[in-house]
Amino acid sequence: MLFTVSDLKTILLPVSAFACATAPIHSFDRLLHALIWIWIHQLMCNVSNQARTRLEDAINKPWRPLPSGRISEPQALVLRWVTVGAAFSCSAIHGGDLMLTTFCLFLTTFAYDELGLAGHHIAKSVCNIGGYTTFEIGATKLMGATHDLDNVSATAVCISGALIFTTIQAQDFADVEGDAILGRKTFPIYAPELCRIATVIAMSVWSLFLVSFWGIGTVSGATFVVFGSFVGSRYYFLRRPDDDKLSYILYNIWLTMVHIMPNHARTQLFAY
Repeated sequence: MLFTVSDLKTILLPVSAFACATAPIHSFDRLLHALIWIWIHQLMCNVSNQARTRLEDAINKPWRPLPSGRISEPQALVLRWVTVGAAFSCSAIHGGDLMLTTFCLFLTTFAYDELGLAGHHIAKSVCNIGGYTTFEIGATKLMGATHDLDNVSATAVCISGALIFTTIQAQDFADVEGDAILGRKTFPIYAPELCRIATVIAMSVWSLFLVSFWGIGTVSGATFVVFGSFVGSRYYFLRRPDDDKLSYILYNIWLTMVHIMPNHARTQLFAY
């Protein structure tokens, strides 16, 4: 569906990679269940967000269902609550702990969209922590042999939350024009120069830290550090909207690489 297309690289791919690497994946059946769970919950978040951002999307993403006229705003608001029911139903199949995860994601989405926390750069980052970590917890529970998170999984989720808080502004650079129309104060709008400097530093420091923390091998570690620093530097030196869009694609590749790293603690995947 068009509601979820632009966030497949943002949610479905990185979260699936995280769960496969961290759980680790137990069977094809569990993989399939986890992918369905992630997509249904992504749909819940996307519909909630897009039901209220038609003006922004008309500028930044005019092909989405609302600005393209494929669905009306009242219809989108009804669909928003239908997807909430679908998400809870999907989790109910797998047990109460997954329903709690869905509830936490719903609260985060409600605060982000209905309560307007998306309009403030710090509150938005806090909501992104809640969103990403609940996705990761739910997917990891479904992907593994049991619903319990061991030390590697729990540590990986905590690191992911901190990393998202300090780097997620990467998604906002290309949307500055639309966010400004809605009166949002995202980090790139609030402090455009500082935000770009902070992104370079955060991505470079995180790359070095993660290589050391997970004990990644020399060649793999150097490759990751160079790539992370390269992507961060793009945000500083290349500032056109098209450049920011490509940088965000590269950021999500970097994020996916980050999410695969915990597997090294189990399999020595990146020993070289």
